[in-house]
Amino acid sequence: MKILLVNPPFYKIMGFFNRYFPFALVQLGTILQNHGHEVLVYDGDLVLNPQYSDYSLLPKLYPDYLKSFRDANSQVWLDLEKVLDEFKPEVVGISIYTTYIASSYYVADVVRKVLPLCKIIYGGPHTKEKYNEVCENVENFDYILRGMCDLTLPQLVSSIQNDNCSLDRISGLTFKRDGQYVHNPIESKMIDLSVLPIPDRSLLYNDHLYLSEDMGMIMTSRGCPYSCSFCSTDTRKISYRPTEQVIEEVIATKNRYGTIQFTFKDDSFTVNKTRVKELCAQIISRKLKICWECNTRVNLINEELLKLMKKAGCNFVKVGVESGSEYVLKKMEKTTTLKKCREAANLFRKVGIHWTAYFLIGIPGEREKDIIETLNFITEIKPDMALLGVYEPFPGTAMFHEGVEKGLVKPRMSFEEFNSTNPNDYYKSNAKVQNDTIEWDRFKYLENLIKNKARLYNKKYVNIFRMFKAKFPVYRLQPSILKNDFKKYLGY
Repeated sequence: MKILLVNPPFYKIMGFFNRYFPFALVQLGTILQNHGHEVLVYDGDLVLNPQYSDYSLLPKLYPDYLKSFRDANSQVWLDLEKVLDEFKPEVVGISIYTTYIASSYYVADVVRKVLPLCKIIYGGPHTKEKYNEVCENVENFDYILRGMCDLTLPQLVSSIQNDNCSLDRISGLTFKRDGQYVHNPIESKMIDLSVLPIPDRSLLYNDHLYLSEDMGMIMTSRGCPYSCSFCSTDTRKISYRPTEQVIEEVIATKNRYGTIQFTFKDDSFTVNKTRVKELCAQIISRKLKICWECNTRVNLINEELLKLMKKAGCNFVKVGVESGSEYVLKKMEKTTTLKKCREAANLFRKVGIHWTAYFLIGIPGEREKDIIETLNFITEIKPDMALLGVYEPFPGTAMFHEGVEKGLVKPRMSFEEFNSTNPNDYYKSNAKVQNDTIEWDRFKYLENLIKNKARLYNKKYVNIFRMFKAKFPVYRLQPSILKNDFKKYLGY
C-alpha cells in the first residue's frame, strides 16, 4: 500500500526555529517499508527560513498559528495538498501531540478534502491518554493507535488490506463498528529494540533540505526510570538498542548526510553508565570523529564518565535542574537536590563540557519566593545556557491530576476550545490563573522578570563564546552550520 506519515506543522506556521526530523515517524515508516509498503514521511514542520528562536516568545505568536486554520490558502496547507495530490496515498498516519493537536485535526481535514477515500490513522502521546476525547471532538479519522506502534501499525495496515479483518486482535486500537467506537486494550509488552530497523531518513520528503545536524538525532534507548510529576513519559522500564547498531546508524548518517554534530535524544542518556562507556569506547576506537550532545540528570554523572564522554566527542549536555527551591523539587518528585545540582555544575566546569540547565516555573503550589530562589540559583550555578519554561498541564501526568483536583485544570477540552485557545493554555480552567498560590498579575511580572534575566544571561559574550568554542570543530568543517547558528542568534 502507499502510506504517507505526517508530522503536522506547528513552528513552521509561526516562522519559528525547529530542530531535527520526526524520528518516530521515520522509524515507523522504515518498519512499514520493510513490510513491502511504499512509504513517504512528510514533515510539515520543516522550517527553512526561521525568523524566531527565543521560545519565550511563542505565546505571542500563537494567534497567528490559530488563524491559519481559517485560511485554506495558507502556503503551509497548500504544500500539504501538493504532497497528497502527488503521492496519492491510500493510508495517512498523523501524529498527535497535545501542544499541536489543532494542527493534527486540520491535517485530517485536508486529507479528507483531497483524498476522500483515504484511510486516516491517528497516533502519538496524546491519543494514549485522550482517545475518548478525540472520538468526541472529530470524525475525520478511521483509526486511533494508542501506545507504541512499532508492531501494531503494520498489523493495522495488513488488516486494512484485508477488508478490516482481525481488528479485534490489534493492541491499543480504536475503531468504529456498527456506529460505535471499540477500544481494544493495550498489551503491556516491552519491545526488543534490537529487532527494529535503523530509521531510513531517505523516506523524508525533501530529505536534502535538512541541515546535516538535524539528521543527527538518534535514540539509543526508550523509557525513563524516574517519575517527575510534570512529565508525560510513562515508560519506566528502559529498553536499549545494541551499541553496535547505534554505531552503525552514526556511520550511515555521517556518510549519507555529512553529519558531524549528533544528538543522542534519550530521556536520560547516562542512566546506564556501563553502556555509555561502551558507546564512547566504540566512537573512540573507530575514530568516528564526531561531536554529540545528550540529555541527562544531575544525579547520573561523575567526573570519570564526563571525561570519557568528552574524549568521545561530547560537546553539549542538557540537564533538567528545574528549580532553585528544594520545596518545588520535592513537589516535582525530581529525586534530586540543590546540592546535587551544585556538584553537577562544578563537574561540568571542571571537565569543560558546555552545559544547558532547564528550569520550570508556575507549577501548582509554587510560591513567589520559590521563583525568586530559582532566579538566584541560575546566577549561583552559572550554566553555560539557562532555558526557562512555564508549566503547562499535560494529560496523564501526576501534576495534571493534581490540577484537576484543585480546579486549576479541566479534564477535557472541546474541538472549538482547541481551535480558539493558545496551546500554552490548553486544559487550564482559566487562562488568567497559572497556579493556586500566586495572583495572575504578579505571576506575569515574575515570569517576565526571570525570562528577561535569562535572555540577558544567555546573551553575555562569555556564554556566546563558550557556545562557539564547544561547536568550533563542527564550524571548522561545516561553515554552513555556523551561518545557521548565527541566524538563530539574531532571532533570539
